[in-house]
Amino acid sequence: MNKSEIIEALSKREDLTEKKASEIIKLVFDGFTEELKKGDRIEIRGFGSFVMRNYDAYTGRNPKTGKSIPVSPKKLPLFKVGKELREKVNKS
Repeated sequence: MNKSEIIEALSKREDLTEKKASEIIKLVFDGFTEELKKGDRIEIRGFGSFVMRNYDAYTGRNPKTGKSIPVSPKKLPLFKVGKELREKVNKS
């Protein structure tokens, strides 16, 4: 399921226009993004949580040339599935 499919499902289920559903989804995603930028954790009970993970700089390798290249430190969001979702998925 992608973003446009979520918007479509929300608009049908809640009898909203696609524009209004799109605004709601954008608001939610923007809120998630802002919280992660601040380094905060997002937890949705029964679904899972998002946290930022910090990665140190390291020396990588260009797969085409084989040359070593420095890789800068970075932050990446990490999703950890919640217990209820994991159990529901494994039952089906």
